[in-house]
Amino acid sequence: MKNLILGISLNLILCFSVAADTSLWKVQLPKSVTYIGGTCHVLRKMDYPLPEEFVKAYEDSDVIVFETQLEELNTPKTQEMIIRKGIYNDELSLDKVLSTQTYDLLRQYCEASGIPVFSLNKLKPSLVVLTLLGLELQKLGINQTGVDHYFHHKATMDGKKIEGLESVEEQIEFVLSMGEGSEDDFIDNSIKDLKKTRQIISELIAAWKQGDEEKLYKLYIAPMKKDYPNLYATLIAERNREWLPIIERYLQTPQNEFVLVGVGHLVGTDGIIDHLRRSGYRINKLDY
Repeated sequence: MKNLILGISLNLILCFSVAADTSLWKVQLPKSVTYIGGTCHVLRKMDYPLPEEFVKAYEDSDVIVFETQLEELNTPKTQEMIIRKGIYNDELSLDKVLSTQTYDLLRQYCEASGIPVFSLNKLKPSLVVLTLLGLELQKLGINQTGVDHYFHHKATMDGKKIEGLESVEEQIEFVLSMGEGSEDDFIDNSIKDLKKTRQIISELIAAWKQGDEEKLYKLYIAPMKKDYPNLYATLIAERNREWLPIIERYLQTPQNEFVLVGVGHLVGTDGIIDHLRRSGYRINKLDY
């Protein structure tokens, strides 16, 4: 599951040249334009400013569309929901759900990071991994807001219309379902990835910035399809199918929209871009 967990959690970015592709597409009809941009949810200070084409797409758009309504993510109601759905409320706990070998592996990793493993014992594997990833990112000084939050803040300040493709509840359900039914493999492979956080993030950031679809697919999509086909179906393929009719409705409006989703949703044969191409839409990949 090489690079899978960090790919899921970040969807992720360097390497400049005089002219290069970027993770941004323009879908154009006679009376309508929709921009579709792949995002990374966390950036480093060095990754700003964003590619100029992203800024131009934003300026040319009347409606800014995100995966969900970002302003709701940090509300008390949402935080309560995450806790309710992300912890064991009964006799279950990590030491009972995981095998002795996997729990010991987690304990060793936590001890090396100065974290008492028992403090995570009531968290479900998905929340454990997201917690540990957050700590790794802090160590690396990666604390800048990502593409989606950057444009959400800008759109709010500019008074642009903001919409979401799915509810916050739906997104939380998708994310917290990671690892269900394969908890040992999920924790084992996540720990391997977490130990390579710096390398993985650098590779994903470079691929995102260059719009390298082949590399993004290799780093992010291919391992998920191979090792966790059910997770891939739920987290990527099914959500893409749910979002496509909404995006196609945007293509029928006289307004210009800028749709921003994790870049993993845009690459591969199940990706939104390939779906739209097969439906006959004219799509241009933008460069900077």
